[in-house]
Amino acid sequence: RFSLLLLNLEEYYFEQHTANHIINKGCRDERKIRGSLKICSKSIIFEPDENIQPIIKIPLRDCISIKAPEDNEANNPFTRETSGGISVVCNQAFLIKERNIIAPYKTVRGTTEHLFQLDVAGKVGDVVQTLHQLYRASCLDKMGDQAAMITAILQSRLARTSFDKNRFQSISETLNMECKAEMVTPLVTNPGHVCVTDANLYFQPLNGYPKPVVQITLQNVRRIYKRRHGLMPLGLEVFCTENDLCSDIYLKFYSCQDRDELYFLIATYLENHITEHTAESYMLQWQRGHLSNYEYLLHLNNLADRSCNDLSQYPVFPWIIADYSSSVLDLTKPETFRDLSKPIGALNKERLDRLLTRYQEMPEPKFMYGSHYSSPGYVLFYLVRVAPEYMLCLQNGKFDHADRTFNSLAETWKNCLDGATDFKELIPEFYENDSSFLVNSLKLDLGKRQGGKTVEDVELPPWASGPDDFLQKSREALESQYVSEHLHEWIDIVFGYKQKGTEAVAAHNVFHPLTYEGGVDLNSIMDPNEKVALLTQILEFGQTPKQLFTVPHPQRILSKSSSRTSFHSVSITESPVSLHEESFEDLTEESITLAWNNIAKLKLDEQYKIHKEAITGIAVTSNGSSVFTTSQDSTLKMFSKESKTLQRSVSFSNMALSSCLILPGDTTVISSSWDNHIYFYSIAFGRRQDILMGHDDAVSKICWRDGRLYSASWDSTVKVWHCVPGETLSNKKHHFELLAELEHDVSVNTIDLNAANTVLASGTKEGTISIWDVTTATMLHQLSCHSGTVFDAAFSPDSRHLLSAGEDCCFKVIDVQTGMLISSVTADEPQRCFKWDGNTILSGSQSGELLIWDLLGGKVTERIRGHTGGVMSMWMNEQCNSVITGGEDKQIIFWKLQY
Repeated sequence: RFSLLLLNLEEYYFEQHTANHIINKGCRDERKIRGSLKICSKSIIFEPDENIQPIIKIPLRDCISIKAPEDNEANNPFTRETSGGISVVCNQAFLIKERNIIAPYKTVRGTTEHLFQLDVAGKVGDVVQTLHQLYRASCLDKMGDQAAMITAILQSRLARTSFDKNRFQSISETLNMECKAEMVTPLVTNPGHVCVTDANLYFQPLNGYPKPVVQITLQNVRRIYKRRHGLMPLGLEVFCTENDLCSDIYLKFYSCQDRDELYFLIATYLENHITEHTAESYMLQWQRGHLSNYEYLLHLNNLADRSCNDLSQYPVFPWIIADYSSSVLDLTKPETFRDLSKPIGALNKERLDRLLTRYQEMPEPKFMYGSHYSSPGYVLFYLVRVAPEYMLCLQNGKFDHADRTFNSLAETWKNCLDGATDFKELIPEFYENDSSFLVNSLKLDLGKRQGGKTVEDVELPPWASGPDDFLQKSREALESQYVSEHLHEWIDIVFGYKQKGTEAVAAHNVFHPLTYEGGVDLNSIMDPNEKVALLTQILEFGQTPKQLFTVPHPQRILSKSSSRTSFHSVSITESPVSLHEESFEDLTEESITLAWNNIAKLKLDEQYKIHKEAITGIAVTSNGSSVFTTSQDSTLKMFSKESKTLQRSVSFSNMALSSCLILPGDTTVISSSWDNHIYFYSIAFGRRQDILMGHDDAVSKICWRDGRLYSASWDSTVKVWHCVPGETLSNKKHHFELLAELEHDVSVNTIDLNAANTVLASGTKEGTISIWDVTTATMLHQLSCHSGTVFDAAFSPDSRHLLSAGEDCCFKVIDVQTGMLISSVTADEPQRCFKWDGNTILSGSQSGELLIWDLLGGKVTERIRGHTGGVMSMWMNEQCNSVITGGEDKQIIFWKLQY
């Protein structure tokens, strides 16, 4: 029945002794109640063994005397056979859980003597001395002085003990580190010793409560987060699950150095086993439909220091539904939903106008809202029916007034819209599958409302048939199309760029400065009393999450063109739909999905050595019969797939060729050269048809789209040309018109265009990626992505993301709309070229292997042996089931997908 929640906030439980509570000593009806006496930093608690008896809590500050009566005292109520006695005289005590019922504490006022008899009489002296010391602390006027004295007592206790090595799981374990820390649970912390070995993480509570040792096997750890606890960077939270809300242990250290050392030890162990996720990598998974809205919000909360173990930083979820009166919930109507682009305080214009008037008149520091959207009080407001003891702990043994209790959803929502000081959001429990927090199954007496009605279960909206149905519909609303389209707007407000600064003011999203990370530096406050008061105020008031994004958050991808993500699990056994039922385009879409799902089954079909140097470019005629290749040996060659013979070899100059492409119609091949020129070769006439002298240094890559030629060069430019084809018979030349020149600081190595030909991406020799609006020739974004040359870059099929591969062995993913770097995956060697479908990458490596990557998981799923040197170029057909690669080993290899 005892729990740390019976303690006051910021109170510690030190030790316990089996004892009897002696009632009516020396009288005929003398009784002994068996139980345990618990010594805490601000109180004495006696827990009887019998459930029917109440737990007694005596605050030390209410004690008049604490002593062990001595034998020579004439009126000594203890005789020799009852030695081991302690007398506590107090003027106030609390009775808790009488008849084992959770209810507000009963207060017993008036001078009373409590007699306790310890089983081990020899401990009496020590116990009394400890109680006297703690009593002196509790009588100090100032909170800061009290806290300092209690901390000194605690630290001396911790210094006198150490971790019991007999608790190790195995005798062969190696100790890596040991230090003092506290285990954090909601509202309370428990001091003890932390120990990390080569196999386990241990915590041993000083008081042996709730068990002698907590052990976590490092092999089971999946995630680990540094936490801000009480505004200080001292917390560490460890999860053994991938998606759970609650962690396995949350520790608070006494020094940042200890915390960081332990983090380093566990993180180093994990590095060999799992990849660390960033907000950006989760964003990519969410955007592409691999994480639900619920899972994504959970991960963002976690990364923003929100934890179920810290009620002042509890995970925050949005109100989604705005309709609590209809009999049917219609998720197709926008008016069913709350406006996710505004904070709660800005949803009601009249109220907002009043708040803004006050804001304008307020001296600095200004704020719009006098209360926060998440605080310990709000969390327990929602959870009082399942966590009543937490509420009693927070509110000094009382429940809130019945009219202020969580009575009805419609009422609570209305109050959030109209209330002068109510701006609260929701908690994750509203979107999970445990509805117990809506039901008074513990039969708690939460009081009577003004109309005389007793507080029972939470009143649900008419559209919910019961608590489970309410939660299911809430979750459906959270995952609905409308919310998927607008959730990024709420993320901007709570975790993103509208959280602080001028954007926050414009979005009417300004809270008290103390609620923001860095809003106050506790270390700079020298007065301990001021520090304690401020900290208490901040923890009770609520805290704004850590800011995760400083630019607008991208929207979720929901368009038809991204339906491939929902296809991602198409199995091979499913037969394609017959043609008249589905358009040809959909069938192509499905066959592409099928190909990418089976890309690991790529088999080497044929290989030919046709060049004298590395192969730099591959182009194939639309019927697939002729393959053109360029090489550093300065030749363009034409190879027949059918006859398996080399049919032509052309040299334009003695310099290397860097890439090639075939114009629509299969009549002309264009090659780019290191001699600064671009060559047009007529297939039909077998001769060089034209030269474009377009650059002042080597041309590194060319693209052709809609009658336009895009050329990248080491002269630090990308040029856009309009080409009017010449009349071949009359020998008239092509006419070239320079439409745009995109200036860079350094040599450009690669380019790609999006599907609509409106956006161009370029990668340079110094690792910079630039994204350009081709229609206006302006730069949209520029990022230093790689250290070293960018080898290849390509847009995803839906053009939402750009993937690049560099000399630094990294793949990087950029969100095209916002220019945000959202994922980074490291390989063990550089990847020279690749193809991708937005989720899976097929890359050619420096060593000659083809690698298949699961981008979201950040790992290689398959390695396929191929070339004996680097894979320099790669071609893939439209159906994605046929691949040709060219290598440093002078060979071209034909690959076939067999499934």
